[in-house]
Amino acid sequence: QVQLVESGGGLVQPGGSLRLSCAASGSISSIYVMGWYRQAPGKQRELVALITRGGSTNYADSLKGRFTISREKINNTVYLQMNSLKPEDTAVYYCNAKGGSPPNHWGQGTQVTVSS
Repeated sequence: QVQLVESGGGLVQPGGSLRLSCAASGSISSIYVMGWYRQAPGKQRELVALITRGGSTNYADSLKGRFTISREKINNTVYLQMNSLKPEDTAVYYCNAKGGSPPNHWGQGTQVTVSS
């Protein structure tokens, strides 16, 4: 019902910046929360940031001040601006949308690698 396509991942230097994009299509009217999660090798998938249909945002405490989630309603696209990147930010980043049936929708993931 909802399709999510991520883009913008890649290799960046420590301290660098990257912006991820998640384009939603399909039954987007059913979505009430979208967000970004990440999963590093051998680690559990964790929440990065959320944005509600009303525009409220929430971040993992450790990422506040470095990461910013935003959206463009016209394009049905959610962004994750990542600044001051650290090697420990290296992970596959997944876009997520909640609402409708099934209740969770996931993108395919985009690799972010922070390394010198």
